[in-house]
Amino acid sequence: MSPNHATTSPSKRRINSTLRRFLDSESSSGLLLMAIAFLAIITANSPLADAYFSALHAYIGPLSLQHWINDALMAVFFLMVGLEIKREMTDGQLSSWTRRLLPGVAAAGGMLVPALIYVAFNHAYPKAIHGWAIPSATDIAFALGVLSLLGPRVPTSLKVFLAALAIIDDLGAVIIIALFYTNGLSLLDLAGSAIVVAVLFALNKRGVNSLIPYLLLGAILWLLVFRSGIHATIAGVLLALTIPTKLTPGNPEASPSISPLHRLEGALHVPVAFLIVPIFGFANAGVSFTGVTPAVLIEPLSLGVAGGLVLGKLIGVFGAVFFMVRSGFSDLPAAASWGQVFGVALLCGIGFTMSLFIGLLAFDDPALQDRVKFGILAGSLVAGVTGYVVLRIANRRKPSSAHALW
Repeated sequence: MSPNHATTSPSKRRINSTLRRFLDSESSSGLLLMAIAFLAIITANSPLADAYFSALHAYIGPLSLQHWINDALMAVFFLMVGLEIKREMTDGQLSSWTRRLLPGVAAAGGMLVPALIYVAFNHAYPKAIHGWAIPSATDIAFALGVLSLLGPRVPTSLKVFLAALAIIDDLGAVIIIALFYTNGLSLLDLAGSAIVVAVLFALNKRGVNSLIPYLLLGAILWLLVFRSGIHATIAGVLLALTIPTKLTPGNPEASPSISPLHRLEGALHVPVAFLIVPIFGFANAGVSFTGVTPAVLIEPLSLGVAGGLVLGKLIGVFGAVFFMVRSGFSDLPAAASWGQVFGVALLCGIGFTMSLFIGLLAFDDPALQDRVKFGILAGSLVAGVTGYVVLRIANRRKPSSAHALW
């Protein structure tokens, strides 16, 4: 046994193991998501197109199939996102301000600059300006999926940095959705939601470790948030914030070593990564090219989305890292070169899941939604291919004796 292994605490090994599983599962689901998106586009432009679009708009009870996917299934996705954010903030790679600094500043730059580029293209079009947040989100599964294709060419520290950046990016996207994509608030339902959240926090404070009451109240919370005018998926994040991260000593409901948050996260990871997100991708990536000309890609809406993803993410993320390192506030991820950081900044321009989701919230007009999809697909393709090429030819930095956070 090596000295390093011998001195590593069980909790540290557990965190590293959790992170490794997270990176592996996200990389695999990213590759699956690529195939699903391609399949959706083929289906939408095949003889099955009418059946595809008719099925999505068919009503099941009070909602169409597409709304059940986007409002209900994606609430589980947002629950997973919330659990990941809370875990990383409490005992993971974002558990201290020192660890949060570099990916946090990079994520902020990677959200601000794409939004500014989008606005620059669409400032003269009041109807389009509502989509300013579309290119601000990075798809962690897609980006890590591309990284996984490069194998050992990319140091693990850079994968951890990208995962941390994308998790903070997801938090920013959740806040944006809650603040800017909310319509027709119902104060009564908001009050009911607040009461349910208070009860959930009370369960946490009392040390209730069973997940059943949290999930039952979570279902009620989803219904109230859905009725309130705030997008229903926010209920998933609110529920995640109330799930305990530690076991209560002496509680008969407690698992011997796994907290409720880790239990729920472990149970959700596979179905979310390999079922829910692919279903969402298949339902929303399908765009018909019938009657579409190359001019569509140079329309302000499409160009703003694509330009924000490719140029905005590159300038925002790489510029923020360059500033932080050159100013002495942080170090580069261990063993990573500037060329590799440049490549990862390009990969941050892959904005599939969250970008599609925000685009659907921003516009009700199917024609505008299609323009958004064109921009997302084009921008993500350019960002993914160029990022892959840059990372493939970039050389790793030789290890140094300097202290590294990543």
